[in-house]
Amino acid sequence: MIPRAAKTQRRTRIQEEKEEKILEAALDVFSAYGFRGATIDQIADAAGMSKPNLLYYFRTKEAVHRTLLDRMLFTWLEPLKAFDADGDPESEIRSYIRRKLEMSRDFPRESRLFANEILQGAPHIEDELTGPLKALVDEKAQVIRTWAKAGKIAKCDPYHLIFSIWSTTQHYADFDVQVRAVLGNNAGEGRFEDAARYLEELFLRGLKVEKVIS
Repeated sequence: MIPRAAKTQRRTRIQEEKEEKILEAALDVFSAYGFRGATIDQIADAAGMSKPNLLYYFRTKEAVHRTLLDRMLFTWLEPLKAFDADGDPESEIRSYIRRKLEMSRDFPRESRLFANEILQGAPHIEDELTGPLKALVDEKAQVIRTWAKAGKIAKCDPYHLIFSIWSTTQHYADFDVQVRAVLGNNAGEGRFEDAARYLEELFLRGLKVEKVIS
């Protein structure tokens, strides 16, 4: 589902700007209404252009949606790709937690876009989940197993450790309204730093190797 304008021999600056404008508008619409609830008319209105003009760049609603999902998955997987097998386990896990929280802070619409897709059964990205995503998680799960086997961290189920980090960090994007409502006057930007410190303590204490005193 390549944008029609992208099929031209050389894309102009105006074409690139138009596509970015459409994608930015579509991200607002899809993150608010989900794929089923969103319409091309809503996206065109949000982008401030006519429906025919939008369809010159993206032929279908599915094409816009898939482009956003592909971008989001690329960005979303970067922190996990950076998980270094040769690094210090505590530093790597701490950095991963912080990167995921930074993404929740900086990309809340993308997080809701992904959540909506998953809640619908992932009809547009199932191939990505069972292919590249699974392969990457398998690779990093083996890293965690190796650390545990070497006695650097406590034994754990590596998959559920990764799932737990995903769920706790993305909570601050998908349920930010609830977080801010409960925190009240304490719901400033500092909430992400507070969350980071708490989650670091939660996970790292649970993974700490108990020393046997003889």
